[in-house]
Amino acid sequence: MAAADTEPRGSGSVDRDNGEHKQMKRELGWYASFSVAFGFVSIATGIFTTYGSVLATSGPRGIWAWPIAVIGQLTIALIFGALAARIPISGYSYQWVSRIVGPVWGWIMGWISFAFLGVVVVAVDYTIASTILPELFHYVGTTQNAWVITAGVVLLQAILVAASTRTTHRVNNTAVTAQLIGMITLTVLLFVVGAATGKLDFAHLFESGPVPESGYYALGGATSAGPFALAFLLGAFTIVGFESAANLAEETKDPARVIPKAMVQAVLSLGVLGFLFLIAVTAAAGQVGGVGASATPVATVITAVLGSVVGKILLVLVVISIFSCGLVITLSGTRLVYAMSRDERFPGWQWLRRIDRRTATPLNASVFMMLIAQIILAVFSRSTDALFELFSAATLLPALIYAGTVAMYAAKRRSLPPSQGFSLGRWEIPVLVVAAVWLVYELLIFRDSSFRGPWTYVLVLLAAGAVYFAGLLVRRGRGGLTMPDMADVDRTLDAADAAGHPKPADTATVGNVS
Repeated sequence: MAAADTEPRGSGSVDRDNGEHKQMKRELGWYASFSVAFGFVSIATGIFTTYGSVLATSGPRGIWAWPIAVIGQLTIALIFGALAARIPISGYSYQWVSRIVGPVWGWIMGWISFAFLGVVVVAVDYTIASTILPELFHYVGTTQNAWVITAGVVLLQAILVAASTRTTHRVNNTAVTAQLIGMITLTVLLFVVGAATGKLDFAHLFESGPVPESGYYALGGATSAGPFALAFLLGAFTIVGFESAANLAEETKDPARVIPKAMVQAVLSLGVLGFLFLIAVTAAAGQVGGVGASATPVATVITAVLGSVVGKILLVLVVISIFSCGLVITLSGTRLVYAMSRDERFPGWQWLRRIDRRTATPLNASVFMMLIAQIILAVFSRSTDALFELFSAATLLPALIYAGTVAMYAAKRRSLPPSQGFSLGRWEIPVLVVAAVWLVYELLIFRDSSFRGPWTYVLVLLAAGAVYFAGLLVRRGRGGLTMPDMADVDRTLDAADAAGHPKPADTATVGNVS
């Protein structure tokens, strides 16, 4: 008989077949939670990955889409914070939608999230191999050497995640601190040195570059998006993954209060810092020859303005921040696979739901996510424009996740479980309206014919998931997919009480997240 037939699923349950506890250690505080959200978003990763494409499709003026995208993503972070305060357990959108709408829709959301985490870790790690290391070590980047290097980075991240959650967070906390220091230093130096040497051209910020002025702000046709619309991919790809903090709710102290604050603060800080960095790089790019033709435009600008030695030191810090981004994604992916497997909703759940006795981590889920990433890398590496295909797919999928979750919140907001620590209050309707408008606009960008590859990836993964889920329905029926009772959420918070971290007595609102 399956474990689920004799015991409730959820946090704190025990698998009597192998004697392994399924409850992970609750040891993460605010900075660790902030570091997870900050590290996943990683402006260094997003900007280094997409800046070249934005220059080609939208010109330097395309950076002005960034603050609009940040506002849109901030509203989503606020909504996700409100949900995380109500259902603070691993699995984020999968858990929220399953418990509020129903397990069928929740499973669909979980599967899309799995597809996203599988491809985004490859997109992030491929950035190191294709856009930074060639500039650092002066070699010609090829699809083949990028594939080999990325495969090695993916493997190393999986080993760290599987070995120890505490070690993973120590590495990530250090890397996030280095990213903060490095990106602030890099931005300040670009402004100061660029101004002192006459290499800043602020008029360049408003130029369209190689893109024609005619129709620049047009929405585009039935199968094409306008130049300025395509620039939104810069922010839409970069400011994603803040919800990864919610995916570690069962390992976070006082999650209903800590996680919403961490997500919102990460988006705000990254939005401001990222825009200042974009202004500095773009202003300097106007005085640096060959940027438009460079395969590594951001690295080219940094080296040209700051010199080879300083530029390389700062690029090393960027590599560290991008590595930590991939590390957090791997961590988040394993927790999602574990959460779905614990509820017996994932292929191979009997194996993937286990917590290793020695490491107190979902070791099998870590190995599985590494193998999935290697397969995705092998598939996308066959493309002549692998980086564009990867970051496009990694932008489309979270947009679908966000849209589905926001729609669920809007439809069910009057019947949601009570908040344990954060609420949108009177800002709920304005936040929902802005989020809805932003997500509709973002998804319309993907009608452009250049995104056929990402859509193919999404449809293939959905088809594979549909086959598995159809079999699940045949074997169990809809009644057999009932989620564990909401009482397991209370047990999760009660575990925190027992550890000396009591549930908060009051509820924070959107106006009080500092």
